[in-house]
Amino acid sequence: MSALVFSPSCPMCIWLDRFPHNKAKNPMDRTLPFLMTLAGAVIVAAALAFAPLPAQSAEALSPPAQRGLVILRTNCMRCHAIDKVSKSPLKIAPPFRVLHLRYPVEDLEEPLAEGIITGHPTMPEFRFDPGQVGDVIAYLKWLER
Repeated sequence: MSALVFSPSCPMCIWLDRFPHNKAKNPMDRTLPFLMTLAGAVIVAAALAFAPLPAQSAEALSPPAQRGLVILRTNCMRCHAIDKVSKSPLKIAPPFRVLHLRYPVEDLEEPLAEGIITGHPTMPEFRFDPGQVGDVIAYLKWLER
């Protein structure tokens, strides 16, 4: 194994010598930490480069579905799970991802526009304008996939 040697003509040695905060007497004492940092950066870059990307076409939300998600985050997520995996914070509130198993989500258009009234007092009444109703339905349809 050969020893590391500082060379005044080496570009890396000259570059390392520019850092005044590194006061090591032997310039090669600065090289090993630099090489370790560089190796770590290369490993991280390689990991990011080869990491699987999320499916763009199947998982991407359309603009109406994105607006629907914002509406549901604002009004519903205190009680309901509005994503594909979480549990509802309120036990009696069904996760929105299973609504399509109970009935077609399109059937919610009229109640969302006229006001949803339920049999339990903890659910507030909501009324949405037609554009918001379409956005919410678009998001609920996306949850079905």
